[in-house]
Amino acid sequence: MQHSSDLVPLTLVGSGRSVTLIKISAGRKLVHRLSELGLTPGVRFEIIQDHGGPLVLAVRNSRLALGRGMASQILVAPA
Repeated sequence: MQHSSDLVPLTLVGSGRSVTLIKISAGRKLVHRLSELGLTPGVRFEIIQDHGGPLVLAVRNSRLALGRGMASQILVAPA
């Protein structure tokens, strides 16, 4: 079980890090959309690129680009 102090928004993690998605703090529509893209609680993924614009993630054998607004609502823990 993760402690809330271990959780950080995805935007604060940085490139090259592997993380586990713990929670999405967003409305139903966004949670549903992200789950369709493979971002569900418990999934491990890597941040491929974070240079101030959209984040590029490697999730379940695919690549996703997420805007910073969306990414800031995804809470993760180190993998």
